[in-house]
Amino acid sequence: MKNKARKLLIAGNWKMNLNSAEGAELAETIVSQVGTQMEVAVCICPTFTSLEAVAQKVVNSNIALGAQNMHFESSGAYTGEISAEMLRHLFANFVILGHSERREYFGETDAIVNKKTLAALAASLKPIVCIGETLEERESGQLNTVIETQLKGALAGVEPKHADQLVIAYEPVWAIGTGKTATPDDAEAVHASIRKLLTGLLGGEAAEKIRILYGGSMKPENAETLLSQENIDGGLIGGASLKAHSFTSIVESAIKLSS
Repeated sequence: MKNKARKLLIAGNWKMNLNSAEGAELAETIVSQVGTQMEVAVCICPTFTSLEAVAQKVVNSNIALGAQNMHFESSGAYTGEISAEMLRHLFANFVILGHSERREYFGETDAIVNKKTLAALAASLKPIVCIGETLEERESGQLNTVIETQLKGALAGVEPKHADQLVIAYEPVWAIGTGKTATPDDAEAVHASIRKLLTGLLGGEAAEKIRILYGGSMKPENAETLLSQENIDGGLIGGASLKAHSFTSIVESAIKLSS
């Protein structure tokens, strides 16, 4: 049974795709299709270069703006980086942190993700903190250890009062961009485990408020089954977020479950 206190969140991660004109066009279409509904929270996360163009399209709608990354310092000699304050200036509400691609290709550690998480919260940004295991880790029985280590590392110093701002995304690395998906039962089991860990870290009341998204190849064909699970509170959508129809179909599945 769904927890109605946790509004489902569908977040689109566009990754390194779409220029500002293309991003603005996609955002405009998404707004026209699901921008007035209020049952489900919707967020789109374009590239840095598209943020301002997309921001102009989602203003006055119920679509929130998010970024795909940020630096933990507020300013300074960090060539090529973007601060939380810069994102807030563009009225961004969310920021994806610790995505598996950031960890794999850019060497981000749990400690770095933690610094970014604390900086985002301090700037009133809602961090979508990503955690998840590789296929090798899953097959060698390390799933629970990896999830616990990443979650505790990322949330060090986070307080229960931050529960309303905090989002966790479980992304089994082996299911990202591969077309493979954890079964609904498998995904739910991990989400329930994460909720239990959050209870230990922040207390039961806070844990019940925190949304846990599924981030492993959710698409229109499997969205409703995944989203119907008790502890799956939305999706962090990759490839399916680049086409308006597929993304809004997932949003519509979430609306159906929320009504």
